[in-house]
Amino acid sequence: MFGKPPSFHTGCLCLSWWLILSAGEVRADSNARGNRPNFVFIVVDDLGWTGLRCYGSDLHETPHIDRLACQGVKFTDAYAAAPVCTPTRAAIMTGKYPARLHMTLWRQGARRPPSNHKLIPPVTVGNLPLKQVTVAEVLKSAGYATAHIGKWHLGDAAHYPETQGFDVNIGGNQFGATDTFFFPYRGNKYWGQFYHVPHLERGKKGEYLTDRLTDEALKAVDAMKDRPFFLHLAYYTVHTPIEAKQALVDRYAKRITPGMRHTNATYAAMVHSLDENVGRLLTRLDQLGLTDNTMVILTSDNGALLTWLRKHRVTSNFPLRSGKMSLYEGGVRVPLIVRWPGVAAAGTVCNEPVGSIDFYPTILAAAGLEGDPVHNADLDGLSLVPLLKNPRAKLNRQALFWHSPHYFPVMAPVTSMRARDWKLLEFHEYMRVELYNLREDIAEEHDLAADMPDRVAQLRSQLHDWRRAVSAQMPTPNPKP
Repeated sequence: MFGKPPSFHTGCLCLSWWLILSAGEVRADSNARGNRPNFVFIVVDDLGWTGLRCYGSDLHETPHIDRLACQGVKFTDAYAAAPVCTPTRAAIMTGKYPARLHMTLWRQGARRPPSNHKLIPPVTVGNLPLKQVTVAEVLKSAGYATAHIGKWHLGDAAHYPETQGFDVNIGGNQFGATDTFFFPYRGNKYWGQFYHVPHLERGKKGEYLTDRLTDEALKAVDAMKDRPFFLHLAYYTVHTPIEAKQALVDRYAKRITPGMRHTNATYAAMVHSLDENVGRLLTRLDQLGLTDNTMVILTSDNGALLTWLRKHRVTSNFPLRSGKMSLYEGGVRVPLIVRWPGVAAAGTVCNEPVGSIDFYPTILAAAGLEGDPVHNADLDGLSLVPLLKNPRAKLNRQALFWHSPHYFPVMAPVTSMRARDWKLLEFHEYMRVELYNLREDIAEEHDLAADMPDRVAQLRSQLHDWRRAVSAQMPTPNPKP
């Protein structure tokens, strides 16, 4: 039922790819639609918790996404499964912690850990294993049409979206960024590697990648509209390179005033284009009469990048501490909006801690599907459907966990957990711990570990039990530090 197809190349774009979705074995019959909802899953790259106006940005304008939040449930305490992209995307696809999958780093770094630190990080898995059953495979086996558009970064050509349950892959490859956001998008400016975005070869000068990916998403929706469908739209924005349309950059440059937290006009323009394109997609759902039967999910793969580029800081995560690559709140707390007309309580806010691992069981529950029992035997996520119906409800979960046994510019190897109001971080170099009460100290400024040894001991024991349960890979002592 969930067998893997062989890897294949989808060929020349002179064949309209969206015809594949509307012909042959995926042609809709009179019973294909039923009452099953469609799913539009939008994942934005590196979008921080305060990157949207409805989450507190003082510069970025996001009227379309703000309207989406007013029509659905806005989660205040949603978390990416990791502080970097590949592990979070693996969790979205499988419903499992990155630590369980041994996918705690992006593919290009997975097999080359540094050896110049006190600890040597583990060699991790670079390709999402084909034995894992993705949400796309479950939906496809139930008659859904499936399309992936945008960033993939979950493996080489033998592990591309086509091998993981998607009928169509536009723009997804083994890399995590494009050389430029303007056509033809390719080049070798970054990391000394040639970056190519597949199946977007035909374009025109000045074409902007966020616009083009949405063009392809609209074609996919048009092709899939007569049967239940799953659209996975993974924008490359707002990842580096920080590039935007000049007219929008100029517009935001004029709006920056002293005292603002967000002060990068180019980044603001990237967010603006994101919002415009989300609006285009939502409008197409309206035009086709699909809105009432479509669950729309919008989230990010990790917190915002806080480095400096061209004398400008990329963005701000205030009031959260740190950013991408860190297990402090700024690295993992992200926006999450879910709209499901007639089911989700529109215009509401949910404060329950949730994570990337929860999307897989949520989508299956919404579609009325059980999935593969072997895969589900070690599923980590929980369905969010009860929270969508009642945002004040609580999930039957003691804690959320993160495991990052790697060195980054902003953080050394660390494991962390959130148990309701409490956040514990254990740093592996010296097994030092930090404890924060997030209800009172969202900025993680006041370490309470020394003052609350009993609380630390209890949470630390729970953290170690989890790490053993998922067989988390640990860094090892460096014999030549």
